[in-house]
Amino acid sequence: MNQTIYIGTRKSELAMTQAKLVARAIETAGLGLLPELVLKQTKGDRILDKPLLEFGGKGVFVTEFEEALIKGELHLAVHSAKDLPVCLKEGLGIGLVLEREDPRDVLVTRAGAAFAGKREIVIGTSSLRRQLQIEEAGQKLWPGVMVRCENLRGNVGTRLLKLSQGLYDGIILAAAGLKRLGLLQEPFHNGGYDFHFFDCENFIPAPCQGILAVEMQMASGLLMALKPLENETARRCFELERRIVTLLNAGCHEPVGVYSKLENGRVEVFGINKRGGRIRKIHLQGEAEDLEGLAGQAAQGLL
Repeated sequence: MNQTIYIGTRKSELAMTQAKLVARAIETAGLGLLPELVLKQTKGDRILDKPLLEFGGKGVFVTEFEEALIKGELHLAVHSAKDLPVCLKEGLGIGLVLEREDPRDVLVTRAGAAFAGKREIVIGTSSLRRQLQIEEAGQKLWPGVMVRCENLRGNVGTRLLKLSQGLYDGIILAAAGLKRLGLLQEPFHNGGYDFHFFDCENFIPAPCQGILAVEMQMASGLLMALKPLENETARRCFELERRIVTLLNAGCHEPVGVYSKLENGRVEVFGINKRGGRIRKIHLQGEAEDLEGLAGQAAQGLL
């Protein structure tokens, strides 16, 4: 007999799309499990007029799901890995990591927008990391023009609507979300927006950007059942990038970017941080077998 498993997700279109990706992977794997989505609204979804760092940081997207997992109301909870706090509640962990989607950041502007003659360009983002890097990138994109960032929160659709209304000259979004929502495909791509993709080496993403993390009780029998769905490369990058953030003891209050890629047994890591008014960047390479050592070097270079 098939077992029904309850998968928690936020109510936004992107969150539900991501949860459906996990559900579909479970269904097609033939594990005898029947996924059913359970929708929840988090504190982070309810408060949209303030930056996250003013009312709890990344944990505001996770707390309700962790409580439901502990109570047994949910079997799994699907998160964008970049939204996870450094510490999860006791007994819980990330039991499954799927293949990583495009980790890049994307500058979205209104189609054909002309910035010639502008003295200031307003970019919508609530991310300190993106603010730090767009101000630097803007010197190349718009020479001689000042870049000013303003707070922007809400789901992807809300952010795009505010851009189309002219409240911002541009906004920065994750390529992974745009792709999962099909917003980089025709006809949307020609529906009023231009997209500028930043490479991960120069405009460093949030740690674990593009990765879906499935949280669960680690003592659950589902842990071994879901193991065949694991993407080992994404798991290693996930663990390395989170380890670096843990060693930095960094959260929403610091503009930390970390990106790693694993090829042929070698790992390459890029990072950026700003502390004490000084910007620090790292670019390291090492063996895949020594992720802990590489994490330590990366964190030390970003302190």
